[in-house]
Amino acid sequence: MSVLTCVIESMGSSCSRSHSLDETEAAENAKSADIDRRILQETKAEQHIHKLLLLGAGESGKSTIFKQIKLLFQTGFDEAELKSYTSVIHANVYQTIKILYEGAKELAQVEPDSSKYVLSPDSQEIGEKLSEIGVRLDYPSLNKECVQDVRKLWQDPAIQETYSRGSILQVPDCAQYFMENLDRLSEVDYVPTKEDVLHARVRTNGVVETQFSPLGESKRGGEVYRLYDVGGQRNERRKWIHLFEGVNAVIFCAAISEYDQMLCEDETKNRMMETKELFDWVLKQRCFEKTSFMLFLNKFDIFERKIQKVPLSACEWFKDYQPIAPGKQEVEHAYEFVKKKFEELYFQSSKPDRVDRVFKIYRTTALDQKLVKKTFKLIDESMRRSREGT
Repeated sequence: MSVLTCVIESMGSSCSRSHSLDETEAAENAKSADIDRRILQETKAEQHIHKLLLLGAGESGKSTIFKQIKLLFQTGFDEAELKSYTSVIHANVYQTIKILYEGAKELAQVEPDSSKYVLSPDSQEIGEKLSEIGVRLDYPSLNKECVQDVRKLWQDPAIQETYSRGSILQVPDCAQYFMENLDRLSEVDYVPTKEDVLHARVRTNGVVETQFSPLGESKRGGEVYRLYDVGGQRNERRKWIHLFEGVNAVIFCAAISEYDQMLCEDETKNRMMETKELFDWVLKQRCFEKTSFMLFLNKFDIFERKIQKVPLSACEWFKDYQPIAPGKQEVEHAYEFVKKKFEELYFQSSKPDRVDRVFKIYRTTALDQKLVKKTFKLIDESMRRSREGT
């Protein structure tokens, strides 16, 4: 072998080793760059968590929306969390039957046709017993004996007549649902279902928060939101202010079915009028000048049933409403009227430099999981387009 051949072979071997080293180094560099890129993406994602504030008056359905987020976009409720609602649900039953019993007694005294609200002697005795339980702080668990009493009182014609007047008595929306499921609720090994949890009436105290993506936890690339829910009752609203800074969107819940009802905390104040004034106040907050507003016209399912029986003009704000023929057409006509009232309020309460902020109205039923899911995906899409300037 010539010297030149040896030199060439030696150079080839050296180049081969060098090429191999270059490939290894390139692969390591690529891997390192990939890690850096992933860390940067995660950091950016953390920086771009969008803050949502869930506001509304008491009983507007905010807490049900909040629970739906956990069920739809997170891991849902584990068995321990479900079981923790057992005492709440049992308390809801006792509280409901007490409201109805006391309401029947009151209506029997003040209504012209008072005989409709007079209970049978047996129901009267049961009512007194259950009413005593209803004022306790530690409600006993429902058992078969209690359920027999509750059912007997619930089925009394006077109580059913009273229930039909539930709007003036603060009867909770969950009443019918739980009364129809009494046997299941009183089983020894009862574990609440997700539907039970959604119906459970729990007053929000203080501030609760959760983080989610409308694409769900298992999918990457979606926007991430941190949702804050605060108590809607008047004495809870002082806790709202410190949450107002840095909000990307306000979700305001208005229970449109409550146009004929009064506040729990002030029975001289119409709930819809309170909602109107509260929405007006929130719209005028300086820190929300560029904040998106998503208005949920909630409890449409109850509104749909009620509008057939109770005129919209029961609320002062809607006194100029002109009904049309009864039926589905009337429901849509009434809903569009309410929607227009809120739209007018928005533009009246927004200064000229604020009217270009995103404002969307959604028809919602907080108990309808598919509808809530669709609504939050629409919100995500709307906010994404807004950020992209399209």
